[in-house]
Amino acid sequence: MEIRDAVLPDLPRVTELHNELLDTTTFTYTELPQSLDERRASFVAREQRGFPTLVAVDGGELLGAATFGDFRDSQRWPGYRFTVEHSVNVFRSGWGRGVGRGLMLALLDRAQALGLHAMIGGIDASNTRSLEFHRLLGFREVARMPEVGFKHGVWCDLVLVQRFIDRGAPP
Repeated sequence: MEIRDAVLPDLPRVTELHNELLDTTTFTYTELPQSLDERRASFVAREQRGFPTLVAVDGGELLGAATFGDFRDSQRWPGYRFTVEHSVNVFRSGWGRGVGRGLMLALLDRAQALGLHAMIGGIDASNTRSLEFHRLLGFREVARMPEVGFKHGVWCDLVLVQRFIDRGAPP
């Protein structure tokens, strides 16, 4: 498996990845599929800020993607400029194969190279696999916000996890 920077031709598959679980889970608090144009705009905006979008590819097949961006709009609120919020997504076909771990370790390396201090993740409380995944990578739960999301007719709890970037590698 290769972890590399995403390029524009990857974006249709990355968009599919973002949309894969929208109809069947509450993991992302929207029912609206992302369009390729929206994904492209987000990709370009992150790239202009120096933030990576990484993909995991095996035998030419894109298995997952990860990125980070501003936490709480650090351009407007510069006190947050050393903290980012990440996203990591893996196609179901890649679950349990180390794809997410590889992406997250590469993402943490990039964050460290940029001199960042902390990484935040927002995870739906029902996504126990993701919560455990993050715990194993050294993230810790820092907040649990009941009923702040709404999807598929139910209220959803948001769990915020955090990991310091500049304090050593994960176990």
